[in-house]
Amino acid sequence: MQKIRANAAGSPRRLTIFKRELPLYVMLIPGVVFALVFNYLPMFGLVMAFQDFSPLRSFTGSEWIGLRNFQDMLALPTFWTVVRNTLFISVVKILLRLLVPLILALLLNEVLNNAFKRTAQTVFFLPYFLSWAVMGGVLRELFEYDGTVNAFLQSFGLEPVMFLGSNTWFPIIIIVSDVWKDMGYNMIIFLAAITNVDPALNESAALDGASRWQQIWHITLPTIRPIVVMLLVLSLGSVLSAGQEQIMLLYNPMVYESSDIIDTLVYRLGLVNHQWSLSAAVGMMKSVISFLLVVISYRIATKHFDYQVF
Repeated sequence: MQKIRANAAGSPRRLTIFKRELPLYVMLIPGVVFALVFNYLPMFGLVMAFQDFSPLRSFTGSEWIGLRNFQDMLALPTFWTVVRNTLFISVVKILLRLLVPLILALLLNEVLNNAFKRTAQTVFFLPYFLSWAVMGGVLRELFEYDGTVNAFLQSFGLEPVMFLGSNTWFPIIIIVSDVWKDMGYNMIIFLAAITNVDPALNESAALDGASRWQQIWHITLPTIRPIVVMLLVLSLGSVLSAGQEQIMLLYNPMVYESSDIIDTLVYRLGLVNHQWSLSAAVGMMKSVISFLLVVISYRIATKHFDYQVF
């Protein structure tokens, strides 16, 4: 009887809560529909990876060939070069995205002039809001053969350099521009973490004769180390995403050897060469590995840093 009365009392309460939260559920509908249409519905197309797909025969009429597309993928002459480029560019980006903002945050934390500190934070953070479409145009104007950088070099009597056609310079431009664009975001995170450092620890260390560098090394860095490691672990899931939009806006066949990545290979195979099944196989391989890396990274973050998304 008590259980029945409890359920009866709980039902009006749940109904009241539902009515109060109904506008929030309604607001979720566009996002849910968007995710279903553009994220989940296209996953049906993964069946192409196991077919000799033809648009004229559609999914139901195309011949089923099993894992042959994955065998052809591994036999591509450029496949392992593409994997190497992806890992190199992505890993270097991940490391520098943490190291550069961390150094900037430590330096800004030592600045006593609040006006200068706020101005510097704004200047470093502004590039984060620029799209790669805008950044791509800026970088082309700077580094094209007749661009601003080469004009500056020629003013000193130096020979112009084909930056966007050099397998040496192009990856450097890609990595440095990406770090410069996104460094303000992580810098704000590190500055917020540094504010949690107990000032009493620095004061005690200063009384014991510790220099500012010693205080940073022995107090600040150990205190924010969990945040740094957690961001590094969470970046593991994107290790196969080296920046498709950025590279596609800048690259050309001359730099395929050093800057062709998995995403650009998928684009060329599918939309340029019309090898839809092979393109789907490469994309599916990347998605499966990325999914596993995301699961592993979030498991590590949950276990060691008490970080939970859901």
